[in-house]
Amino acid sequence: MPHPSPSFAAVRASERLAGTPVVRRGTDWWLDTPTGSVLASDPAFTRELDRFAADMAAANQTVSELCAQPKTHRKARR
Repeated sequence: MPHPSPSFAAVRASERLAGTPVVRRGTDWWLDTPTGSVLASDPAFTRELDRFAADMAAANQTVSELCAQPKTHRKARR
């Protein structure tokens, strides 16, 4: 079942891809602006969005792990 297009006002900033006007709903990517939403349907473009989202998730995970380390351990890594 296709996901409904996102409403600009209803989309939280945390749902956007790195502060861009791109939102993922299920398996679909949407370009979302105050004037409307458009389904991103170009396979090459959506593959790049998938890759960028995976890279962002990996970077966020690494930052979280670094922040969770004790301060003395972080100093030793410098």
